[in-house]
Amino acid sequence: MKNARNLAIGITLFVLLAALGAVRHSLEAGVAAQGNGNGKGNTVTVPRYEVDPTFPKPMPNGWYQGMTIGATIDAQDHIWVIHRPDSLSPSENAALMRTGSCCAKAPPVLEFDQAGNLLRHWGGPGEGYDWPENNHGIMVDPKGNFWLGGNSSRDGQVLKFSADGKFLGSFGRKAAADSADVTKYGGVATMSFDPTTNEAFVADGYYNHRVAVADIDTMKIKRYWGAYGNKPDDADMGNYNPDAPPLQQFRLPVHCAAFAPSEKLVYVCDRRNDRIQVFSTDGKFIKEKIIAQRTLGNGSVWEVAFSRDPQQKFMFVTDGANMKVWILDRASMEILSSFGTGGKQPGQFYAVHSIALDSKSNIYTTETFDGRRLQRFLYKGMQTIEKGKDQLTVWPRSATSTN
Repeated sequence: MKNARNLAIGITLFVLLAALGAVRHSLEAGVAAQGNGNGKGNTVTVPRYEVDPTFPKPMPNGWYQGMTIGATIDAQDHIWVIHRPDSLSPSENAALMRTGSCCAKAPPVLEFDQAGNLLRHWGGPGEGYDWPENNHGIMVDPKGNFWLGGNSSRDGQVLKFSADGKFLGSFGRKAAADSADVTKYGGVATMSFDPTTNEAFVADGYYNHRVAVADIDTMKIKRYWGAYGNKPDDADMGNYNPDAPPLQQFRLPVHCAAFAPSEKLVYVCDRRNDRIQVFSTDGKFIKEKIIAQRTLGNGSVWEVAFSRDPQQKFMFVTDGANMKVWILDRASMEILSSFGTGGKQPGQFYAVHSIALDSKSNIYTTETFDGRRLQRFLYKGMQTIEKGKDQLTVWPRSATSTN
């Protein structure tokens, strides 16, 4: 009886150990499949893009495009950008003064259709409002109107215009910055919108250290928050140190506040801290992602845009310091791939700044400093590649084919 009982116990233990081993193997396989994108080796499936070297078409009137620091897509899939006409180089200014045949200044706001034709154009100083000293960022709101800010030390206002350039309203005034002030801004980079709550999320961060939430109709500030949901602090944060503990405040500039409708979360570009912080719409900190942590100077996280599927599976991050666009899984914030290299040829970048996607999932980027242009990257379906692969310059494959 005793031997039989021992045998039964032994068999039971063996079965339990085998079952535990099977469960462990299943869990490990599941984790591996999640980490590798599709479970087939260290690969991921991501969107594939090719630069469109024919977009946009040359502008009329000898107009040139200056530092281009904002992009948005309207309901007709038209591409709107804002640039700085006064950002001519000394040699360009000399050519303009000498012959008048080079580098005429285009209006700050430019609208292009899908064929790359320039349509409407407007902007600049006018009656009834203070045009920013250094305009920055443009976004179309749910009602088809355009908001823009400015990032000089005295740009405390946000302006709103119709698509035809008619002035519709403003909030704030030219004054010194203060992150506790709800009557003005302090160097707005850009903004995004939630049509379900009629709210705008404003990256108020070239001189202030916050995200501000405003009513779309009145443009009045309703609430605000700083890094990790803390109260903003305008004290000098010193230089970024990648080896120091995470800074508990945003470091200037707070460069984007991108609302993701799929989860009703706000993704904030803390540019010189090399990180994206994610918040609920009432400012509760959710999570963060550090990208290229050892990037100094202007930092690695410039602007954010999301893929156009209902789940917004992918997140695209412009990195003007490292001259590329990062592709992340939005939910996990895991880096999947990137594309772009430094240079002036189509598909390359010099200080890639803003980013937007049209309804067909094509990507549009702008470049500031000496880049000064708009580029389009055509969506070419999905591809399976090595996880973390840098795709470099995404030149059209047909143009390089030897067949």
